[in-house]
Amino acid sequence: MRNLLLTLCFDGARYHGWQIQPNAVTVQEVLQNALVSVMQEKPNLKGCSRTDAGVHARMFCVSFHTQSRIPCGRLVDALNHFLPPDVAVQACREVPEDFHARYSCKGKQYVYQIWNAPVRSPFLYQRALHYWYPLDETQLNAAAAQYVGSHDFTSFCTLDKRESRNFTRKVTQAEVRRKGNLVCFSVSADGFLYNMVRILTGTLLYVAQGKIAPDAIPKIFASKDRTRAGPTAPPQGLYLNRVFYKEADLHAD
Repeated sequence: MRNLLLTLCFDGARYHGWQIQPNAVTVQEVLQNALVSVMQEKPNLKGCSRTDAGVHARMFCVSFHTQSRIPCGRLVDALNHFLPPDVAVQACREVPEDFHARYSCKGKQYVYQIWNAPVRSPFLYQRALHYWYPLDETQLNAAAAQYVGSHDFTSFCTLDKRESRNFTRKVTQAEVRRKGNLVCFSVSADGFLYNMVRILTGTLLYVAQGKIAPDAIPKIFASKDRTRAGPTAPPQGLYLNRVFYKEADLHAD
């Protein structure tokens, strides 16, 4: 029995997130179908994250155990033959028996893209939020810096029965940068709560609109009150950008 780690990327515009749903097409479903076609078995897939409908991934990791002896290079080519054009397997490697794409993960980085121009970009339809009012990226970058550190993110998540009652996460990086009309908010942490990045983004947009003071974020943390933060930004601008593992966890003894 081998334990394999697949690295994917996908455009999530037409998918109802990663996890299989009874009445909607998901990324897990199309990957599972491709694996059945190639390997004639249906492995139990462990995804690194639960992405929402419409969210994209530049890096998404999946692990599974299999009896198949197909070499990793051939498996990548075969899966991409059967996958739709908006999902691609970028790499495959054999990992230790106890490796788990989600539980072995040490952190993730998300990026939220905002097209900040009076006229929408047809090329970024469902791939960035169109926000036509002016944005001061310097002000927003200063506000985003207040997210860095270990905090209780109760105010910045949607309560979900799937979550434990521990809402503390350690954010190691939070930045807002502009390249032309594209404004990107990137944030890295040891873990993320349900809708956390989208609410962090919505809070920054409220700062831009003057509805939240730039220095009010520490008070929002302390309140542990979701109503004090900004709205949940739409999903189409959100990308899972990177997934972090310890290199030692990827190698067998």
